[in-house]
Amino acid sequence: MTKNTKIAKFLRNTSKTALIIFSSLCFIFALLSGSGRYGGGLRGILLNSPNAIPWLLFFIIIYIYLRKELILGLISIFVGVITLFFFRTYSSLTLFLVISFPFIITGTMLIISRYLGNENNL
Repeated sequence: MTKNTKIAKFLRNTSKTALIIFSSLCFIFALLSGSGRYGGGLRGILLNSPNAIPWLLFFIIIYIYLRKELILGLISIFVGVITLFFFRTYSSLTLFLVISFPFIITGTMLIISRYLGNENNL
């Protein structure tokens, strides 16, 4: 195994794990964060569940494209850029680092791992 292959494997595994964990946390946050408006509890979670659908769809997309690093990387970067404008994370460095940056960095890591792991591209 070459040095580039080892780096690619590390980047691939790290970014996929981080992407799964972070998207799961975003889904859970979206599911629970607005439930208080509806009285809390299970009823509030059920009434607030439509707010979590985009994150659930993203999690499903991650699962579908888990073996296609280039596509998943581009999707992840796209989601990071969308969150810049949708959540206005460009207005605060903290918000950017917590919400948008993880998607952008994991997407970048996936794309880099794709090219490092493919010896034909070197």
